[in-house]
Amino acid sequence: MSMAQSADRARYLTVAEVAAILRVSTMTVYRLIKAGELPALRVGRSYRLPEDDVDRYLARGFTEAG
Repeated sequence: MSMAQSADRARYLTVAEVAAILRVSTMTVYRLIKAGELPALRVGRSYRLPEDDVDRYLARGFTEAG
């Protein structure tokens, strides 16, 4: 796979990674998923969240708070 192809593919984060990025607990991330605030894919018994959606959520939060 070339670099261009890998750059086009979405990167998925674990709940723990998203919690660290947002500086919240994993339970908060699960609540955001359940509330529909953060889109997530189920992989087996765990979730994966597209990095782009996490970035969008952060950007939205900053504009709402400002």
